[in-house]
Amino acid sequence: MKVPFRQFRYESVESLKMALFQIKANKTRSFLTALGVIIGIVSITMMGTAINGIDLGFEKSLSMLGYDVIYVQKTSWSTMGQWWRYRNRPDLKTLYAEQINRIIADNPRSELLLAVPQISTYQASARYHDRILEQVFALGTNGDYPATASGTLATGRFFTPGESAGDEMVGVIGDDVASGLFPNEPAVGKSIQIRNHRIRIIGTYRKQGKFLGLFSFDNQIIMPVGAFQKIYGKEMFITIRVKIREQQRVEEAKEELLGIMRNIRRLPPGKEMDFSINEQKAFKSQLDPIKNGIAIAGIFITGMSLFVGAIGIMNITFVSVKERTREIGLRKALGARRQTILLQFLIESVMICLIGGFVGLLTSILITFAIEKVVPDFPVRFSPDLVFASLGISVITGIISGLAPAISASRLEPADSLRYE
Repeated sequence: MKVPFRQFRYESVESLKMALFQIKANKTRSFLTALGVIIGIVSITMMGTAINGIDLGFEKSLSMLGYDVIYVQKTSWSTMGQWWRYRNRPDLKTLYAEQINRIIADNPRSELLLAVPQISTYQASARYHDRILEQVFALGTNGDYPATASGTLATGRFFTPGESAGDEMVGVIGDDVASGLFPNEPAVGKSIQIRNHRIRIIGTYRKQGKFLGLFSFDNQIIMPVGAFQKIYGKEMFITIRVKIREQQRVEEAKEELLGIMRNIRRLPPGKEMDFSINEQKAFKSQLDPIKNGIAIAGIFITGMSLFVGAIGIMNITFVSVKERTREIGLRKALGARRQTILLQFLIESVMICLIGGFVGLLTSILITFAIEKVVPDFPVRFSPDLVFASLGISVITGIISGLAPAISASRLEPADSLRYE
């Protein structure tokens, strides 16, 4: 028999009121029943928050590398740590950047725009009067470096191509170096000492943060290649940064650069490469297993928690049916339909799960807020999608766990129920 919408709405509202009354009358039991759901929702939301935060931090880090920049290096990013695979490769040279630029200039259809040399070391120790910073990242490059790097200047300027070609002892420093050596005075115009050489500061970068939480772009001193070589006397940790025309055609750019580098290195066809061309995709491939591990662990914990919670809700709902058998018999004797009884207990089960879902969401939001306050650099992001996913899971859990007891209640006979003690 078809039930009018108005009657269905009335029965739903009455069932909701009865469910809220029962939950209020048995607060402790309802909370303990919903505890499994609360733990499950906290697990899934924190898992989602962690993955979202990792994605956010990862994208921010990749933007520091530059989406339209590829890197020629001695080693490969995809096999970082396996140094023995590359130790016999000949070192790169900074002059490769000039050779690449000449080839680019002769090819108007080139996928490449600009090559910039980079030479670096972590052995820098910077001094200004009695202030000393250890393990500063010193980097030598030329005046075209800003075209291939992220970051904006806070004060001053970058060194010019003329200053770079003239091996001028000038430099641009990151925010951590500026605040460490010049906490209460402007850095531009001052000179710092690196080994036995003095570098005049002509600019400072705005704060950029860390790359993947490891390397800080704020802890660096950038100077011309010639100035770097005067201080350290040799070329070390060389990278050729190559800016491409279109980010979407990175594979074509890599193939072109591969051919150029094989020509520069005079590698005959079929001979194995003695250099690597790196891009952001290598980091993405290493990040995916981490994200998948977090997701699998989160899903397992969530599944176990929701399973235990669902069993508890089902058990308590069966107990509730037994406790209210006479009430069910009386309602059915007065004309209540089977669907009405089923809806009553199903809504009660769903309401317990929804309350558990809301408590779990609130707990997750508070945890996320606490992490952001205590560890500001830790990447966490609470997405609105997690709210809908959590509430949806709560409703589904409530329906699944309450369906069997609700069906059992709806099938009770009025006469037997009224005689139940």
